[in-house]
Formats: sequence, C-alpha cells, structure tokens
Amino acid sequence: MNTLRHTDAGYARKLDRLCAASSLFDLKIESGAREIVERVAAKGDAALIEFAKKFDGAKLTAKTLRVSEGELATAGQAVNAKLKRAIRFAHRNISQFHKQGLRKGWSGHNAQGAKVGEKFDPFGRVGVYIPGGTAPLMSTALMTVTLAKVAGCREIVVCTPCGKNGSVNPGLLHAAKVAGATEVYRVGGAHAIAAMAHGTKTIVPVQKIFGPGNAYVVAAKRLLVGHVSIDLLPGPSEVLVLADETANPAFAAADILAQAEHGSGHERCWLVSSSARVLKAVDREIEKQLPERSRADYIRKVLKHNGWLIQVKSRAEGIALANRLAPEHCEVMIKNPRSAAKEIVTAGALFLGNTSPTVTGDYVAGPSHTLPTGGAGASFPGLTVDMFQRRTSVVEYTPAALRKSIEAIEQFAGVEGLDAHGRSASIRLD
Repeated sequence: MNTLRHTDAGYARKLDRLCAASSLFDLKIESGAREIVERVAAKGDAALIEFAKKFDGAKLTAKTLRVSEGELATAGQAVNAKLKRAIRFAHRNISQFHKQGLRKGWSGHNAQGAKVGEKFDPFGRVGVYIPGGTAPLMSTALMTVTLAKVAGCREIVVCTPCGKNGSVNPGLLHAAKVAGATEVYRVGGAHAIAAMAHGTKTIVPVQKIFGPGNAYVVAAKRLLVGHVSIDLLPGPSEVLVLADETANPAFAAADILAQAEHGSGHERCWLVSSSARVLKAVDREIEKQLPERSRADYIRKVLKHNGWLIQVKSRAEGIALANRLAPEHCEVMIKNPRSAAKEIVTAGALFLGNTSPTVTGDYVAGPSHTLPTGGAGASFPGLTVDMFQRRTSVVEYTPAALRKSIEAIEQFAGVEGLDAHGRSASIRLD
C-alpha cells in the first residue's frame, strides 16, 4: 500500500489530489460509456448482441437475451441447501429492515382550510443492475430487488452479465427470483443501463434504474439522467478504516483486502490513524494475509494504485478526512466509536467497533449494500426502500378556502406579471 503522513513534505497538496481522484468523473470512461449508450439507442437489440460478444464472449440472439421462465424456475435446483438457507436468512433481514422505511401518505388542512397532503405510489416498472463479471453478486440481487418488492413495484427488471456460454450463475438467478424479480436479461455493462433507459424491441424501458456497477455502468447512469430516473452513483467499492490503538490490526487488514478483491481496479481503500504503530501493524497484516487470498492478483492491483495508509495528526483530523472522502463503507475502530459516528456525516454506511466488519452490511445485516462511491456520499444517501416510491402532492380547495387565499394569490400574480395566474383563481369566485 501507499503511505502518506502528515509530516511529509507537500502533505496537504497530496491529500488534495487523493480526495479529488474518482472514477465517477474520468473523461475517458465517460467517453467510452457515451459511445455504448448512443449505439444502444440507435441499434437496440443488435447493439446488445454485439456488446455481449465483445465484452462477455457470448453469442446471443434477440430470443436468448431474456432468461426464460423455465431457467428461472429450475435455477434453484442447482443451488445447494446451505446457500438457499443463507439467501433466505439475508432476505428475511433485508425485508424486515426496509418495511420500516416505507413512506405513508398523509393529509391535513392548511391555515385557510384547504385539504393538502402527500401520497406515495410504487414505481410501476423498475430496472435493477446486478454486477456479475468476475463475481456473481447474488447478494446485490437481494439488496436491490427485495426493496422493489417491499415497495410494491409490479414489474422488476434485472440485467446482469452472462458467461461465455450465455449462462447466468444459478445462485444469482435463484436470489433474484426469491427477492421478487419478474424479468431477467443476460445483459451487462453500460449497454444494460442504456437498454433499460431507452428500451429495445426485447426490453421495455423502465421508469427508474437501481444498482451498483463498474465505472462504465456508473458513467452510463450519469449520462442517462433525464431519460430515466436513477437511484444514486454506486460504483467501484471503497472502504475507509478509522483506527486507533484499540483497533485489531488483523481485522482492519482483512477488511481492506475484502473490499479490494472486487476486481475492477478502481476500488479504493484507506487506513487512517494518528498512530504510526497502527499503520505499520496493519501493513504487516496485509502482507501476511494477502498470499492466502484466492483473488490476490486483483487485490495487489488495487492496493498499488488506490490503497493508502494515512497518518493524521489527531482523531479529529481523521474524522474530518473521513467526511472529506465520503467513503462508501466507513469502519470506526476507535475508542468510543458511537461518539465518533455522530461526527461522520458523509459515509454511505458506518460499521462501529472491532466486530462489525463491512461484510455484515454486504450480505446479511439488513440495510442495502448499494451505497454511493467516488465522493458522491457527500450528496447521496445509500439505497432505501422509499426510492422505489413516487411522491405526489395532493391539493383540494373548497370555495371558502379559495376565498381566504385569493388576496395573496393576486399579489403574487401581480408582482410576477402573470395576470392569467391570478384570474385562474378569481374566476372561480365571480
């Protein structure tokens, strides 16, 4: 890993560069994603088939883009009993957690007696992207599709990459089915996002797109805002471990390795501490544990480019840096972690203490693991069930309530020079 200390020459300048770096705004990636999006918009299914061959090595046809009902139904037969239990275990926690977050309609009266309120309806048709390139993320199916089902969405479309033989991992398919998916397409990458947004002959467009993905997937989501609604910008994985002398170095190292193994090369990992001893201990543990990991090559690539051991002056400076980086996952391994958590306000998710690894949030805790990355956490929250609900305000005036409001309405209309606005109210009182 790379090391940066507050005593280094040019520390502030180097920190500025570190905080500014993000694959979310890489112009080369954006340009590549734009070409893919435009080709799908122009060529539809033909472009999806072309990109499946180019990126996945798969020979598909328009008829095989969609995973059949039979394939979905039989996927569970290829999944062992232990994995099925794990899927049910996680699904139960996720469902229970998000049922608490559903927004409910309300109504009341304003000062003039008009009835006002809000109603919340599920989106009718939503799209969910599930990464499946180097790792079939069945957990992501649960962490996204389940929320759509809890919210009451009628049509839940899943897009995920396929293998060279056109197959989709049966565990992923089973998890998607358990979670409530109604359609599954073996389409991945930025072209999947474009297909869900613009629609093709095979894929009917959706109203809103959800789910994490690689840098090109996230770039496509950014480019398509307006054509379709999106949830947030969940790109390559990140973890920041804020540690002091109470942290277990072996635990911190294991968590850094876990987030670095995703494989896109754009993942980011930070260990932040005011203690030089802690940084050295974690670095030694990373070197010790790394050879034992099956995806060690992926991990080395990430840690070489985006892995940082950062020594700050104090706990307060560490918290300030965490807020500045707005990490996807923030592990607080310091004394009194709950107190520090109150001050960290931009993280996608917080994990408090030595026995709350990020993987609990990845798989089973309950909150969705679809979280903002690349600094987007400063503006975006993680995925919540109410994002699958569409809000509508409701207004109902009686003649008496309108009469009590007419003077104010006419004042606004007069000052803004919009006399037709004013007359549209006063005509009802003639």
